[in-house]
Amino acid sequence: MPQAPTTRPPLARTEPGNDPYHWLENRDSDDVLNYLKAENAYLDEQLAGQAELREQLFAEIKGRIRETDLSLPSPWGPYLYYTRTTAGDEYPRHYRCKRPADGSNTVDTTSEHLLLDPNELADGGFLALGAFSISPDHARLAYSLDTSGDEIYRLFVKELASGAITALPFEDCDGSMTWANDSQTLFFGELDDTHRPHKLYRHTLGGDGAELVFEEPDGRFFLNCYRSSSERQLFVLLNSKTTCETWALDADTPSGAFTCLAPRVEGHEYFVDHGRLVHGDVAGNWGWIIRSNQTGINFALYHAATTGVPSRVDWQELIAHNPAVMLEDTTLNAGAIILSLREGGLPILEVHGLGLPPARVQLPDAAYSLHVQDSLEFESEVIRLRYEALNRPAQVRQLHLVSGEQVVLKETPVEGVFDADAYVSQRLWASAADGTQIPISLVARRETLGKPAPFYLYGYGAYGASLDPWFSHGRLSLLDRGFVFAIAHVRGGGELGEAWYRAGKLEHKANTFSDFIACAEHVIAQGYTTPQQLAISGGSAGGLLIGAVLNQRPDLFAAAIAEVPFVDVLNTMQNPDLPLTVTEYDEWGDPHEPEVFERIKGYAPYENVAAQAYPALLAVAGYNDSRVQYWEAAKWVARLRAHKTDDNLLLLKTDLGAGHGGMSGRYQGIKDVALEYAFLLKVLGLVG
Repeated sequence: MPQAPTTRPPLARTEPGNDPYHWLENRDSDDVLNYLKAENAYLDEQLAGQAELREQLFAEIKGRIRETDLSLPSPWGPYLYYTRTTAGDEYPRHYRCKRPADGSNTVDTTSEHLLLDPNELADGGFLALGAFSISPDHARLAYSLDTSGDEIYRLFVKELASGAITALPFEDCDGSMTWANDSQTLFFGELDDTHRPHKLYRHTLGGDGAELVFEEPDGRFFLNCYRSSSERQLFVLLNSKTTCETWALDADTPSGAFTCLAPRVEGHEYFVDHGRLVHGDVAGNWGWIIRSNQTGINFALYHAATTGVPSRVDWQELIAHNPAVMLEDTTLNAGAIILSLREGGLPILEVHGLGLPPARVQLPDAAYSLHVQDSLEFESEVIRLRYEALNRPAQVRQLHLVSGEQVVLKETPVEGVFDADAYVSQRLWASAADGTQIPISLVARRETLGKPAPFYLYGYGAYGASLDPWFSHGRLSLLDRGFVFAIAHVRGGGELGEAWYRAGKLEHKANTFSDFIACAEHVIAQGYTTPQQLAISGGSAGGLLIGAVLNQRPDLFAAAIAEVPFVDVLNTMQNPDLPLTVTEYDEWGDPHEPEVFERIKGYAPYENVAAQAYPALLAVAGYNDSRVQYWEAAKWVARLRAHKTDDNLLLLKTDLGAGHGGMSGRYQGIKDVALEYAFLLKVLGLVG
């Protein structure tokens, strides 16, 4: 059973007004820092009895990971590029070596060249590597670093022959760095005051400054620069959550001006690539591939067979819109177009071109994650896929585009005793209140199923993001202790296409919460677990989901973990000066409109905390988080402490040196998982 705290928790003071904990937004003030530190100290005290268990969990998880390992080398030009992890190091090192004459992927250590060592750069502190971009002539490395977790990057260029490093004199960078074909010109993005990439600059190596190329004034739109698959074009994508606009520039003439393909029209989303057109009677010609929703929300595919930048009237339909199949992405090489589709809640890859009928990639599991990991070189006859399931470690598979043959080139190792067949993966379907069937992906040891068991239910449900099943070395520590793990694929995500996403956003957001509750009720009704054994978890927008369902049905759950939770949504969305707020209006609505204000107020977790019993809760925040500010979790926990009527454990952990993704480094990540698992085992009464 959940245990009551043995000492009094920190109590935040209240101030007059509609938001009594608004003072917690005073970043860097002594009052705020002292409160956050007091919460961290309280957490340490309450979990002190689990110190040995946490060490055991840490050792278990670390023991399953191959600490010294080599990534699968990727061929490009005269080199193989790869990373190597070493026991004791937090980050992988980046290398290259000469490409073997026999065309194999065998690393020649005699020609090995260390390109970048993040361990040395981190020096024990936070480090996130943004761009890692080799110039087209292979002579230079452009890279960017975030050293605080706030996702603001410094830019660097390294001369690979001499090792000389130049720090570029630009600030407030988004971390992107895109080469033109002259290997002298770099394009990079700048953030505005709301942390939105809004400007694109052109910098020539050796020069002191940079030329402003683009400025996007609309606060809903993000700016992104990338190279085409053919490496012949540079693109600038300007996109909100509902509308796109793309501009193109010949990569061989980087001093020129970008040309627009199709001016933005509200609601029209389109994404562009350049390569050889390999479909039908236009095979072999250079041209443009466009994925557009102009004829339907699940997107159709178009091509434009022109040497110049095409306008919208030049687009010719290749693959029509299908209301049952979502066209999520495309991958091009010289011989094929690979479509990333979504059908029936599962990702599917389909190969077109090569003079053969379209062919779908065949896979062994009922529920899985699949995507193109590496298209390799443009002229290659093979591509690499990443494939994994809840009970199957990630595999890198090589797909031959003509024969369809698949070869597993590398499987992420699980050290020690591990048998994938000892774990069962299932797909369940829960009925929502309106009759909609909600998919659930589930994994457990075979002997666990058949009786109520401790259950870990995870959810997200926002931005059209798909939570496809993934394998976790850490999760085995729960499964081997008799847990069932499941993912609720609720509306608001993208698992069943664009309509599924739209059915869980804006005025339909309540579906996300009721779907999750329906999934919880389903696994209880089917005998997988009981409310006294059910733990739930979600992060960021998934933390909003957790906060909302805890307010609505606290009786249904025994424990919850909310990581960087977006729980102060009403106040945040009313402040356009905060990072990313304006861009979020397309997802949640603009609360300056009265009906939207009332709608968000009706589900916002912070506003709807009530005088009722709540499950045990662990909330985790990052002090430098630029996406979900640290005070969202802090204010929520403070309000829960003041209103909840139970003695269940309520903990707040604020990583004072981290951002949205938590602390950097693989070992620190394992420690964080061990803490969360120890918390669950404690509050579910599975350990003392």
